[in-house]
Amino acid sequence: MFHLVGIVGNNYSGSLNRALLQAMQRRYADQFTLTLLETKPLPLFSQDDETTPGQAVRAFRAAIATADGVIIATPEHNHSLPAVLKNALDWCSRIEHPLEDKRVMVVGASLGPMGTVRAQAHLRQILDSPGIGALTLPGNEFLMGLAGKQFDAQGNLTDPATRAFLDTCVANYLDFLRH
Repeated sequence: MFHLVGIVGNNYSGSLNRALLQAMQRRYADQFTLTLLETKPLPLFSQDDETTPGQAVRAFRAAIATADGVIIATPEHNHSLPAVLKNALDWCSRIEHPLEDKRVMVVGASLGPMGTVRAQAHLRQILDSPGIGALTLPGNEFLMGLAGKQFDAQGNLTDPATRAFLDTCVANYLDFLRH
């Protein structure tokens, strides 16, 4: 069984992206474990501190380094990814590179109808940069639009088409992890 980490791409207490990762934890518990990593505790990246990062940064990077793979759930803020997610990635691009050659799946939930299409495109560019060097699952862009209507009171996905598409994307990611 794979041990994965899921990066919550924003710091909002009511994050639909956290809810998406939590739904994935439950739905695929028989296929992988998924430990959620929060971006909120990470301090603002500074080169002044890159050689002596605090415990939050060290723990974040260690969790990624020891995982079999990473799922990043990003919202879309002003046609891009949130600053807190970019900050977390910056901490993973200097001195230590826990995402280098790590297989990553990108997902996203948004209140708008287009999902997180622009944020995911930007995130894929960042993950491909020389300082990060992640191996991102090609295609399989899981874009959950109108996410405020996609969960029941227990946090489960309610739309059969959404569940089926997520099942396909997850199956493709697990195949990607095996090769």
